[in-house]
Amino acid sequence: MSEHSRRSGTEGPFLRRGDADYETARARALWNELKPDRHPDVIVRAACERDVQEVLRLAVSRGLQLAVRAGGHSWCGSPLRDGGILLDLSGLDQWEIDVESATATVQPGVIGSRFAMELARHELAFPTGHCPTVALGGYLLSGGLGWNSGLWGVGCASVLEITAVTADGEVLRCTEEENPGLFWAARGAGPGFFAVVTRFRLRLQPRPTALATTSYVFPLAAVGPVADWATETARELPANVELSLLLATEDASGATDGPGPKVVVVTATAFANSRTEAVGALHPLRSCPLSERPLSRRLDEPTSLAVLYDASMDLWPEKHRYTADTLWSYEDYALLLAELGDAFAKAPSGKSIVLAPVSPVSQQDELLRNMAFSVLGESYVVPYAVWADPAQDDVNVRWLRDAMHAVEPFGTGHYIAEADLTADPSRARRSFTAADWDRLQSLRAEYDPQGLFFPYLSA
Repeated sequence: MSEHSRRSGTEGPFLRRGDADYETARARALWNELKPDRHPDVIVRAACERDVQEVLRLAVSRGLQLAVRAGGHSWCGSPLRDGGILLDLSGLDQWEIDVESATATVQPGVIGSRFAMELARHELAFPTGHCPTVALGGYLLSGGLGWNSGLWGVGCASVLEITAVTADGEVLRCTEEENPGLFWAARGAGPGFFAVVTRFRLRLQPRPTALATTSYVFPLAAVGPVADWATETARELPANVELSLLLATEDASGATDGPGPKVVVVTATAFANSRTEAVGALHPLRSCPLSERPLSRRLDEPTSLAVLYDASMDLWPEKHRYTADTLWSYEDYALLLAELGDAFAKAPSGKSIVLAPVSPVSQQDELLRNMAFSVLGESYVVPYAVWADPAQDDVNVRWLRDAMHAVEPFGTGHYIAEADLTADPSRARRSFTAADWDRLQSLRAEYDPQGLFFPYLSA
């Protein structure tokens, strides 16, 4: 234990701005290599759940606001604030799996892909995030758009209980019956949540044992007809098929920061329990009536969660710089992707992408009940600027903002987990229905009347 840790009462490292390891800890707070110029006064990495209470007491005694990070995957760097304390929960990474009840208790620093692989050993599953390095804390607090969510729902729909430490240092058990307001907010409030969750109890699913993927690649110029065909066909697919459209650079894995030929990719993955079921689920995609011939196609290829995670890392490689934004809309994908396609053709980096998950969330009422997370449209798009050269920061950020500007007139809101909260002060508010936003503000006033926790990032 360091001298600073002894003085603060925490077991984990305690760093003030100016300390030798401070800048390393600040940089490590974000997975994204694009680090905002924001500097907490203090960074504390919790070594145990008791440290959380100690840090909250310290913040109150010194009049400092508090920000929280688990895996650091916020594209806009929401955990990094000027002043105050950054509480790093990445060291709280334990889980307990109860096979008999098909439930698990996880700490916020648990990495989703590691958890998913451990569940698979017990023939169980959970809708973890698509990017393998995302931690469960921020993912679940923001809602959690993950694998097979058309059938299982967003991640937070399977949160049965949380343990939360409030601004006054009280440790609360929260369920639909006990402290229901805080439980509701923890299922979707994201980086504006006004407590620290130290444990989540989750409902698990039986593991799908036969996964298969069908994919088509077309020239970007065909994006309109391709989007129409894909979304029409999606209506014939069962809920356990996850379909998405992707605007990308051809052979993106070898792309440089420069431009290259652009394509639109249609990918559908069936999460099934037999090869026969998987092939049957994907059958509507076997026939493609488009006059535009695909550059390539792959039908009913067997796959696995490990392979899917590897493909995700090709989209979101480590040691790169990112900016991203989101949009919900009631317009169809053909219109949205035609507008974004025009912008995408001019993307300065060959690694940038536009992702459009078709029906990204289960529409079952039971899986959308009692949560701050809301579905704000029928269509959902996420453009990502991805590059490696720091000298290209300005041109890539400007491209992302311009691309979003092209489609924002058609938008109805954003997804709090990946919205660029620095682009406009209204981003956070527009990530919720009006009623849910008002309820969040009332609950914040109830549980954090002195404003201990930083509000949503807005600049």
